[in-house]
Amino acid sequence: MEQADLAAAVHSVSLWALFMQAGLIVKLVMIGLMGASVWTWAIIIDKSMSFTKARRQFDQFEQVFWSGQSLEDLYRTLAERQNTGLAAIFVAAMREWKKSFERGARSPIGLQMRIDRAMDVTMSRESEHFEARLGSLATIGSAGPFIGLFGTVVGIMTSFQAIAGSKSTNLAVVAPGIAEALLATAIGLVAAIPAVMAYNKFMGDAGKLSARMEGFADEFSAILSRQIDEKLQPRQAAQ
Repeated sequence: MEQADLAAAVHSVSLWALFMQAGLIVKLVMIGLMGASVWTWAIIIDKSMSFTKARRQFDQFEQVFWSGQSLEDLYRTLAERQNTGLAAIFVAAMREWKKSFERGARSPIGLQMRIDRAMDVTMSRESEHFEARLGSLATIGSAGPFIGLFGTVVGIMTSFQAIAGSKSTNLAVVAPGIAEALLATAIGLVAAIPAVMAYNKFMGDAGKLSARMEGFADEFSAILSRQIDEKLQPRQAAQ
C-alpha cells in the first residue's frame, strides 16, 4: 500500500502531470514561455547560419577585390546580382561613380561626398539586416524570468488556497502546488538564458561585420578619391 502511494506521489510531480494540474493562468504562462523558447532557438539557428554565410561572403569578396581585378570588370560582374555586405557597398559606390561621370561631374568634393553617402546608406541597411530579430532575443532574455516568476507567484497562491481548503500542511498536499509553481520559473529561465547568451554573441558578431564594412568603405573611398583626382584634374586644367 505504501509503495502504491509512493508511486502515485512520484507520478503526480512529473513534468507533464504538473503542467496538467496547473491552473489556467499558469498554463498560459508556461505555454507562452515554451513558445518563446522555440522562437529563441529558431532565431539562434537562423542567425548562426546567416553570420557564417556573411563572413564567408566577406572573405570571398575581399579576396577578389584585392586580387588586382579591374574595378569596372568586378562591377559588371556584380551589378545584376542581389548583393549583400561588402559587395553591396562596392556596387553602390561604383553606381554613383558611373552616374556622376555620365552626367559630367565637375566637382571632386561633391562627387566624393555623394559616393561616401551612398556607401553610408548601404552600410546602414546592411547593419540593420545583421541586427534584425536580435531585439526579440533581448526581450525574451529580460522578460522571461519575470514572466516565469509571475506564474510562480500565481501557483504558490493557488497552493496556499489548497492548504487552507484542506486544512492540512502535509507535504503530499503542499509539494505538487509548489513544484507546479517553480516549474513556471524554470521554464522562464530555460527561455531566457539562451536568449541572453545568443543576443550578446550575435551583437558582437554584428559589430565585427559592421567594423569590416566601415574599414572597407574607408579604403575604397580612398581608392576612388585618387581616381577622381586623376580623372577630373586634367579636365579642369584643360578648361
